[in-house]
Amino acid sequence: MEQAGHTFRKQERICGKKDIERLLQEGRYGHASCLRYCFLPENGASCNRILVSVPKKYFKRAVRRNLLKRRIRESYRLRKTMLQGGHGIDLLLIYNTKELLGYSEISRAMETVLTEVTDRVSKMEVQDGQ
Repeated sequence: MEQAGHTFRKQERICGKKDIERLLQEGRYGHASCLRYCFLPENGASCNRILVSVPKKYFKRAVRRNLLKRRIRESYRLRKTMLQGGHGIDLLLIYNTKELLGYSEISRAMETVLTEVTDRVSKMEVQDGQ
């Protein structure tokens, strides 16, 4: 009995140093309100993977950083079906403001990020197909 819907498994996290370096070097960047993102299509995995970062520069206390990371991961978990396609996409999400925003603002930013990434990946596929 496997739930396919709103889960967030270990395989959906970017964990390796090589994967992170490849994402940072070859990825495409963008931003949406409080989130900066970097994505890399076709990661070689069977699912989409994410990495969440909240800089210590903005939030010195680990409690606040962890709170924001939980909010970002939860908003991704509920909207991850917006990322279409059978091939995996690596996605780095960086919280990019000094304000401690609530879940609703983060959720709206996540929705914007996922639609932008989906649009850009589909445009890249169309260009590669020509």
